[in-house]
Amino acid sequence: MTATIDRGAATTSVAPHAAQKNPPTRRRPGFFASSNGKKAVMAVTGAVLVLFLLGHMVGNLKAFFGADAFNHYAEWLRTMGSPAVPYRVLLTVVEIALVVAVVLHMWSAVSLARRAAQARPVKYAAKRKSQANGYATHTMRYGGVIILLFVIWHLLDMTFGAVNPKGFDADPYDRLVAGFDPSRWWVTLFYVVAMIMVGLHLRHGLWSAFQTLGLAGGRSYGKLKAGAALVSLVLVVGFLAVPVGVMIGVIK
Repeated sequence: MTATIDRGAATTSVAPHAAQKNPPTRRRPGFFASSNGKKAVMAVTGAVLVLFLLGHMVGNLKAFFGADAFNHYAEWLRTMGSPAVPYRVLLTVVEIALVVAVVLHMWSAVSLARRAAQARPVKYAAKRKSQANGYATHTMRYGGVIILLFVIWHLLDMTFGAVNPKGFDADPYDRLVAGFDPSRWWVTLFYVVAMIMVGLHLRHGLWSAFQTLGLAGGRSYGKLKAGAALVSLVLVVGFLAVPVGVMIGVIK
């Protein structure tokens, strides 16, 4: 038996129930391919980086206790786990974990930004003025570029000694003091700008994480917003204390 569809004088044979075929099923994307998965990656890697910043800040502040205290801290980083663990192994593991965290953090941020752009391919006819959106865009995008450039310079200066006046063979404390010498004011200025960008980036990141987790509502709104600002401020002040100390001669 066949069914016919009239189209003028012509007829077309159609197999029964041909138009009722089930549409092809679409495979659901994996968790890490979804927006929630990418946000989870960003949150976890962000938390790892915040913990690293806190530890790094505390270590830097040992410079106020003199060369012996700071150099002892730098040596401890390389001998963690000794004698059970060979020299510098744990530090290398931490460095690899930090690189992975940074790469995944950037990947999730770029992926989410692209997904948001694709969800709204046509711009609004009337341009909306949003201080929050403008702040987020400029801080997270351009601030991230400044932070990345600073990290590269900081490693070349303090870790490898390639651009440090004292070179690689000098003690960590001597490299620190030479790196922020008043004659190299432009390095200190770059450091200040980068740390401010880190603070703004961290403040927005923490606040976004609170919102994503559904915590930023009701009575907790003001407290969490203040908490994000406080953590960011502590980190910025803690990191800036060392170069300022060198500039004014407290650390010498």
